[in-house]
Amino acid sequence: MLLDAYYVARTMRLMRANMGNGNGREPRGGQAALAAVGAGLGTAVLFEPLSLLATQDKSVRAASPWQDDPYDAVVGLAEFAVPVLALVIALRLTVWWAPGGPDRAQQTVRAAGAATAFAALAAGFEWAALLGGRHRADRDGWTWLLTGGLAAVSLLVLGTARLLVRGRSPLGSSAGWRHDWLGDALLVTGRVPVLRRWAAPGAAAWVRAHAWTVFVTLSVCAAAALTAAQAVGERWTDPLLIAWMLVALTASHLAFCVVSNTLAGFVTRPPRSRARRVAEASVVTGCVALQAAITFRAGLLPAVGSRSLSSVPVVAAVTVGAGLAAATATAAALTLAGRARPPRDTAVQGGWKQS
Repeated sequence: MLLDAYYVARTMRLMRANMGNGNGREPRGGQAALAAVGAGLGTAVLFEPLSLLATQDKSVRAASPWQDDPYDAVVGLAEFAVPVLALVIALRLTVWWAPGGPDRAQQTVRAAGAATAFAALAAGFEWAALLGGRHRADRDGWTWLLTGGLAAVSLLVLGTARLLVRGRSPLGSSAGWRHDWLGDALLVTGRVPVLRRWAAPGAAAWVRAHAWTVFVTLSVCAAAALTAAQAVGERWTDPLLIAWMLVALTASHLAFCVVSNTLAGFVTRPPRSRARRVAEASVVTGCVALQAAITFRAGLLPAVGSRSLSSVPVVAAVTVGAGLAAATATAAALTLAGRARPPRDTAVQGGWKQS
C-alpha cells in the first residue's frame, strides 16, 4: 500500500513537470483535472487494500459487519471496478502531455469520477451495515480497524468529489471528442519492443469497429477464469451453479465495460443503427437488473413465493429471469419511443482521429 502511494505521488510529480499538449501548452483545465485524478487514485489506493482485507482474510471477514449480501455484493463489485479503473488511469498519465490534452483531461476525470463513485457506493453500504447493527455479536478489534479505514475512505471520497466537481468537463463535451484511450494505448505499447508490432493503426481501427465483440469476449474470458477459480477452490460439482456464476459474472463485466466506455470514452465507436443501439442498451439493462436481483435476492425470493436461498435452480431462475424481463421491457420501451419520434437526420458531425 505504501509503495502504491509512493507510485501515485511520483507519477503526479512527473505529470506536473511534463504537463502539456505536445507544444508546451497546458491542456484546458489541466491543473484542476490533474488534482482530481490524483485524488481519485489516492482514494483507490486506500480503498482497495481495505476491501481485500475485509473480504479475503477469514478472521477479518468474520468480524466485518458487511460480510453478507447485499452489502458484500456491492463491495465485491467496487473491489473489481476500482482497481481496473485506477490501473488504466495510471497508465494514461504516462502520456498526459501528448496531443489531445483537453479530451484526455475530460475523459480521465470522468474515469476517476467513476472509480470514486464505486468507492462511495461501497462505503455507503458499509456504513449501512455498521450502523444497522449487522453482526454486532461478532465484532472485535478487526471491526474497529475496518471502521477506521471506512471513515478514512469516506473522507477521501468527499474530498475527491469536491475536486472532481472543479475539474469536470462542460456538459455535452463528449460529442466533440477526437481522441480516445485506445489511441493512447498505441503510444504506450509503441514504446515496448515486444508489443510494438501490435501498436498498428489497423488494429485500433478493428477494435473501434468491433468494440461490442471485444467487450463481450473480455467479459466472458474474465468470467470463465473467475468461475473456474471459484469452482476449484470451493469444490463445486453442480453444473447449474457453475453455469449460473459464469452468466452472472459475464453480465457484470459486460455492463461495466459498456457503461464505463460510454462515460469515459475508452474506445470511440463508429455510428450504429438505431436497432443496434436499442439491442445493446437492452442487453446492458438486463445485465444490471441481473446483478441487482443477485444483490437483493434475500428480499426478492420471498416475493416470488420461495424461502430457500440455497436452492440453485430457484436462485438462478429468479435472478436470470429478472435480467431477461428487464432487457425485454427496455427493448419494448425504446422501440415504441423510437416509433413515436419524427424521423431526423442521423448524420454524425465531427469525428475522431488517432492520438
